Amino acid sequence: MELVDVVGIGPKTVLELSKLDINNSIDLLYYYPKRYNIIKRSNMDMVNNGDKVIIDGIVEGQPTMIHLSNNRKNIIFRISNNRGIYNISAFNQVYLCKELRYGMKVIVFGKYDKYRNTIVVSEVRFGELPKEVSIEPVYYTREGVSKKLIARSIDFVLANEFEVPDYVPDYLSIKYNFLSKWEAFCNIHHPKGGLEYKRALQRLKYEELFLYLLRINYMRLCSDSDSVVGKKFDVRKVKKFIDGLPYSLTSDQDKVIEDILDDMKSNKHMNRLIQGDVGSGKTIVAMVSAYANFLAGYQTALMVPTGILANQHYQDAIRLFDGMGVRIGLLTSGVKNKEKKELIKKISNGEIDFIIGTQSLIQEGVSYYNLGLIITDEQHRFGVNQRSNLKNKGVVPDVLSMSATPIPRTYALTIYGDMDVSNIKTKPALRKDVITILKKEKDITSVLELMRKEIDNGHQIYVIAPSIEESDSLDNVNRLKEKMELAFGKIAKIGVVHGKLDSDVKNKEMSDFDLGKIDILISTTVIEVGVNVPNASMIVIFNANLFGLSTLHQLRGRVGRGSIQSYCVLVAKDFSERLKVLEETNDGFVVSEYDFKMRGEGDLFGIRQSGDVLLKLANVRRDYDLLLRVREDVLEFLDSYYGSDKYRDLFLYLDKFRNLD
Repeated sequence: MELVDVVGIGPKTVLELSKLDINNSIDLLYYYPKRYNIIKRSNMDMVNNGDKVIIDGIVEGQPTMIHLSNNRKNIIFRISNNRGIYNISAFNQVYLCKELRYGMKVIVFGKYDKYRNTIVVSEVRFGELPKEVSIEPVYYTREGVSKKLIARSIDFVLANEFEVPDYVPDYLSIKYNFLSKWEAFCNIHHPKGGLEYKRALQRLKYEELFLYLLRINYMRLCSDSDSVVGKKFDVRKVKKFIDGLPYSLTSDQDKVIEDILDDMKSNKHMNRLIQGDVGSGKTIVAMVSAYANFLAGYQTALMVPTGILANQHYQDAIRLFDGMGVRIGLLTSGVKNKEKKELIKKISNGEIDFIIGTQSLIQEGVSYYNLGLIITDEQHRFGVNQRSNLKNKGVVPDVLSMSATPIPRTYALTIYGDMDVSNIKTKPALRKDVITILKKEKDITSVLELMRKEIDNGHQIYVIAPSIEESDSLDNVNRLKEKMELAFGKIAKIGVVHGKLDSDVKNKEMSDFDLGKIDILISTTVIEVGVNVPNASMIVIFNANLFGLSTLHQLRGRVGRGSIQSYCVLVAKDFSERLKVLEETNDGFVVSEYDFKMRGEGDLFGIRQSGDVLLKLANVRRDYDLLLRVREDVLEFLDSYYGSDKYRDLFLYLDKFRNLD
């Protein structure tokens, strides 16, 4: 059934619905309520002043419109029922004057003012309340699409039953006594009671998790069955490169590099995730991997989330590979068109060995000569489809992902089931833990004194603007700049970086900070990831309570990059309990676990962007026990039916993703 076949939906509405990712009738069925209203007549003898109430009655007299200030209008009328007469006040619902008539039956929803015997209504409906308690779905909507239209359209589809894809194998549906898919849809949109709702929820959650984990493990099976030619490179040259570094690697770094080199030499393509805390040394591991790939005669692409980080990796790579024959390119949105065209041509011709960039690496028109290794830094920041697009640029390339947002191993094995997971926990030698200090806004003088001490010692400072929205970041940055200039203008050079600056200006400011020409760098969270300035010994984060713990931990990781003692000062009006976690620990795994419990998995793993396997009802943390059960079922299913015709439709569905990945 097409959307235009649904009563009340025309071409214009089809366009508006597409903005809600509703493109057909099945999408309507998957558009679940965000909450439910319990429609039950209130007992007015039992309600208190200010309580929300639902009553029905008969309109007494004609509504009156009262004009208020600021163009506001108040519609007042009265209704009566067997409990008495009630005054009704409806602000800015002018249509009621035309539609309400004496003797009409209406239902009013609102807040009760007991002393005035008045209900200030949020909604007026025509008709009377049903005798039985009913459960009414409430849907999220947007401008141009009313809640009533969404509800009416879903009801129309539910009234015209048709076959919908059911991805749970029949033997598992029997095992768990699941409702049919259609029954589950009916009961999730219009639950008749708690039991029916729970059964529908369990059935639909199970299918979401089943598809998600099935896709992950199916991809791994397919990958394992696709033999590739192992890369041939001189391990002695790789060891010589490592020995020539100006510092020694940690045992964790050595172990991860060994695993990566073994993966690259094997006849299975690598798909490995490196989890390492901020400052643990993931970048040099990536550079060693890129060098081995170069020795094998292949190109490497390193994709990072920001232009600033891409530029820094580019500069690091030039220094590391100086005189070694590795041809390096930088491709970001900030590269000028003429230079970009020439670079893209060189990438295509194989004249560039190591390409570092942002999402520009996957833009249309960028093709690779022989891409053999893909590295994604902070891979959770890229959606599944973005990572897949880069992967499609090579012929079965090895994939190395890095994340400084570590998660517990049990979750990693489930969420990243298609990847081998390596952890780097040991910090490089001489690096000290960052001391985190909580300061209230009223104590700003003591914060400035701490900053003055670091400047006097010849160190540099990051100052983070109190903003999580780009729309107001510029004002916040400018206000902070004025404060810093007032306090330190005579003794320190102050720079500014934010998202609205031209790329060349941003890179110049970051370069000057790196070279020590800027003492205090005022920034938004564009410096959150990867930026490495060893002489920066302090980061001051204003309105710290606006940010998630993982973001704060990332920001904290911008200091403590060298051997000098470093500090993170969190400034807030008041401190919540969660900020004290940062005061107590520098362990990113502990911080991430706490953040995971508080915020859920969506922001941490990027799975909210996973296309058709979107988790709308299931929650990886809350439903973890169900997740483990589903994982067992998925592994058992693949063991029994991989390549079987019995579930041909299900495997055809999964092959859509295989083609993407």
